[in-house]
Amino acid sequence: MLENVPLTWEEVARVYGRKIYNFAYRLTGNADDASDLTQEVLLRVRKGLAGYQPGSIEGWLWRITRNAFLDDVRRRQRRPTTPLPDEVDRLAGHASPAPEHVLSKVRLGEDIQAALLDLPYDFREAVVLCDVVGLSYEEISAAVAAPIGTVRSRIHRGRKMLKEQLQ
Repeated sequence: MLENVPLTWEEVARVYGRKIYNFAYRLTGNADDASDLTQEVLLRVRKGLAGYQPGSIEGWLWRITRNAFLDDVRRRQRRPTTPLPDEVDRLAGHASPAPEHVLSKVRLGEDIQAALLDLPYDFREAVVLCDVVGLSYEEISAAVAAPIGTVRSRIHRGRKMLKEQLQ
């Protein structure tokens, strides 16, 4: 079954950019990190679009997002960073929109987001891909390179852990 695939990078960015950001935000829990991750994903898409084989473009995009996130986690473990103080933004005259404005359309309750971030990565990824992004079990299986039974188990256990944390 062939999907109607956007042929250009601009079409991919326009059609899927917000979804990629939403997934990135659920993985990182931080708007700035999600923006950086989205940008990295779109750069990887630009490089890899010529070799894309028609199929589930969303599964391909989620896999790229996942891999970029894991690469960043590994990079940060090798080279820990210390954030700059908040005053740096004000001193540089950098005016950025309020986080509430940026996240108004993608925000889950803070308690839910915090609970998501407390989940082990494999469970968080599966729950976010299913319940936030809306992928099918088959698409998630392809995106994370895991058997469908593993995906189902991760979603079930992840939801159970979320429920326990939120009670």
